[in-house]
Amino acid sequence: MSNEHEVLLDKGKQNDTKMKAERKEGEPTPAFNGASWAALLVGVTAYLIGLYNATMQLNEKGYYFAVLVFGLYSAVSLQKAVRDKDEGIPVTNIYYGISWFALIVSISLMAIGLFNAGSIILSEKGFYAMAFVLSLFAAITVQKNIRDTQRAREKD
Repeated sequence: MSNEHEVLLDKGKQNDTKMKAERKEGEPTPAFNGASWAALLVGVTAYLIGLYNATMQLNEKGYYFAVLVFGLYSAVSLQKAVRDKDEGIPVTNIYYGISWFALIVSISLMAIGLFNAGSIILSEKGFYAMAFVLSLFAAITVQKNIRDTQRAREKD
């Protein structure tokens, strides 16, 4: 009986090492990768559905859409600049500064727009703010995962 138990344990260990061997060192797990993509999809989709269903004028919808796109781009750009600097890849100070400035401006534009939006009730303002923040964070995480996966595969 104990030999059968040991054989089962050995088979379990072999399966664990097979699964671990498939993922390269430094590569994010499939669960983290999937959660990051899901968060990005949920954040952007919720934000866009909220805009589509909003009773605000089309120019207001365009403003909030542009702020989302600007925020996503600036967040990914800043994450790349920070990571490049950390890894010793040259990044000019002007690009690094502009990346920080763009992210701060996009967040400020969202905050100012929501603060001054008289036609939006407080719960909707919170919805847009949370969807915006979720989208920014998820975009950074997805970009990080892509870069980590690429780096892990280049090592081989």
